[in-house]
Amino acid sequence: MARAKGEPVTIENIVVPDPGPGEAIVKIQACGVCHTDLHYREGGINDEFPFLLGHEAAGTVEAVGEGVTNVAPGDYVILNWRAVCGNCRACLKGKPQYCFSTHNAAQKMTLEDGTELSPALGIGAFIEKTLVHSGQCTPVDPSAPATAAGLLGCGVMAGIGAAINTGGVGRGDSVAVFGCGGVGDAAIAGAHLAGASKIIAVDLDDQKLEWAKDFGATHTCNAGTTDPVEYIRSVTDGNGADVCIEAVGNPKVYEQAFFARDLAGTVVLVGVPNPEMKIELPFIEVFGRGGALKSSWYGDCLPSRDFPMLIDLYQQGRLDLDRFVSETISIDDVEAAFHKMEAGDVLRSVVVLD
Repeated sequence: MARAKGEPVTIENIVVPDPGPGEAIVKIQACGVCHTDLHYREGGINDEFPFLLGHEAAGTVEAVGEGVTNVAPGDYVILNWRAVCGNCRACLKGKPQYCFSTHNAAQKMTLEDGTELSPALGIGAFIEKTLVHSGQCTPVDPSAPATAAGLLGCGVMAGIGAAINTGGVGRGDSVAVFGCGGVGDAAIAGAHLAGASKIIAVDLDDQKLEWAKDFGATHTCNAGTTDPVEYIRSVTDGNGADVCIEAVGNPKVYEQAFFARDLAGTVVLVGVPNPEMKIELPFIEVFGRGGALKSSWYGDCLPSRDFPMLIDLYQQGRLDLDRFVSETISIDDVEAAFHKMEAGDVLRSVVVLD
């Protein structure tokens, strides 16, 4: 858990209450170390410390509260942070993938002294057992290992969804992905699944560009030595890419993505900026280029639809989730995993708890 802004994470004894109405206890088998957890630790999301970190997880339902019908004890589930409410204006419009009022557990997990914890993204999965709303549990085929399945709970789903759901990548499209970490490589994998003919990976790290090829990149560009806008145009007949996906969350990189797209093309922002960042673009270019500028939140996914489908693709050998796992670690190694993430040494460190 993270007790205070910027402090190293600590291992604590946590009190997990019995599930109340609509809630479930999930025994965590594996949980990925996601950059969002680092954002929480650094105070980049809010200041509701202490945080129980971890959210990219899979495990087994151990107990459910009153009125729970969507899962039962023994179900193998991926945890999600979009527990569709069914009643908000997005849900009532038939667009539950944009649900504006997702559920979290009503009760709080606490430290032994009674201090209430804020679970990361309403989950808090760097723990043996966690309390969530039952709607945060998405049942999938139990034959998929938790080290791979859990990654769909956040980063991999965000990237794949940015390409397929938000960007609408289709057969024969050209796609440029800026930033080849876990989310960017997932966007590359999603574009490959969707049938893109050219997939251009852009990064400052040659090692990451090599990893990007493993996920389906057909071209690579080191933005430290080559102008990515000019390079992307050079490999797309001078036009630019149909879809440009910004997976960094940096204004300068977003500007490159904006100018690297074709006329009537789409820019998708899936990288997370900090609150102080601003962007300035020539207004006439926003008008004159047409197309769409979109933000992708959780890959615009619907967990009940997308998680089982992607697990099926994994089992068919068409989506290599295992390739995202750079290492498996114990719960004691989370702080070291944060440092490896910041250094760009890993795509995903995965905590194995079972």
